[in-house]
Amino acid sequence: MKLIETGIDSLLVVRSKVFHDSRGFFFEGYNKKAWAEAGLDLDIVQTNISESQAGVVRGLHFQNPPYAQGKLIRVLKGAVLDVAVDIRKDSKSYGKHFAIELNEENKDALWVPPGFAHGFKTLRDNTLFYYDCTGPYHKESEGSLLWNDPDLSINWEIESPILSEKDAGAPLFKNFESQF
Repeated sequence: MKLIETGIDSLLVVRSKVFHDSRGFFFEGYNKKAWAEAGLDLDIVQTNISESQAGVVRGLHFQNPPYAQGKLIRVLKGAVLDVAVDIRKDSKSYGKHFAIELNEENKDALWVPPGFAHGFKTLRDNTLFYYDCTGPYHKESEGSLLWNDPDLSINWEIESPILSEKDAGAPLFKNFESQF
């Protein structure tokens, strides 16, 4: 496993060592001891899996303290454009985002620590999106930012995504007061 810096403090791409043979492949998706030795000591308490069709945008979501969550994100089948926005008000990269394609071929993961809004656009039908969380879901602490907020300048490369009602009506970044 290799941790790759993204240019935003604490936001990391995780590249696993994948073993291929005639039967398929194998890799460790998570190993608490090995990852801690590499500098990423996670306490996973919840796992979530979603399936989406191409053209779905989910996010940008987060949970406020004291129920903030870190997320270890991976795509099991299909592909997404995955986006994390730094909402830590004292961070040098506050309001900046990082985007990466996660897919079943590259098997990369993204570590999104607490203090980031997160979202993704599904690139293929029947995409299985998997994420481990460092905190349980807590409805009263959830927050969101508008996926296509002009101040965030995220290039989603989509005009009319399939959105939930909640995501379509999320607040703008300029009206957002971070609790991080």
